[in-house]
Amino acid sequence: MEKNQQRNLMRKGDEAIGEIINSHRELRVFQTAFALALSVMKLTDVFPSAERYRLVDQMCRASTSVCANIAEAWRKRRYKAAFIAKLSDAESEACEMQVWLELAFRRGFIPKDEFATFFRDYDQVLGQLVTMIHNADRWLIRSKKTASKARI
Repeated sequence: MEKNQQRNLMRKGDEAIGEIINSHRELRVFQTAFALALSVMKLTDVFPSAERYRLVDQMCRASTSVCANIAEAWRKRRYKAAFIAKLSDAESEACEMQVWLELAFRRGFIPKDEFATFFRDYDQVLGQLVTMIHNADRWLIRSKKTASKARI
């Protein structure tokens, strides 16, 4: 496997299934987080102007930060601690988004069903990030030297 490629393996019984991932853009967690960030931006377009520098700013920053931290984590796969730190930052931002969403819902800016959907989708992102953190070794880039030592 080339250095810039990563195999995303999942177990189904004894059969390993997976796909080669060449970029953070191909990660399902990134795609979900990116789609959520775009949806949050659209959602906040209709918030009252008084919320421009309160909820709107915080929600846009947190939602885009989830994506940015996932992308940064992908580029830091040579170093386990740095990879996990960036994924942890993305996890924190996703949790923060849930707080901002609940505040917006409680203030009456988001309908209940839309709030529930956003909250559930961020729960999914959180779950994927936690899984990546717990299985960080599967995602790391190993040098040829390290890989050959591991086989011995």
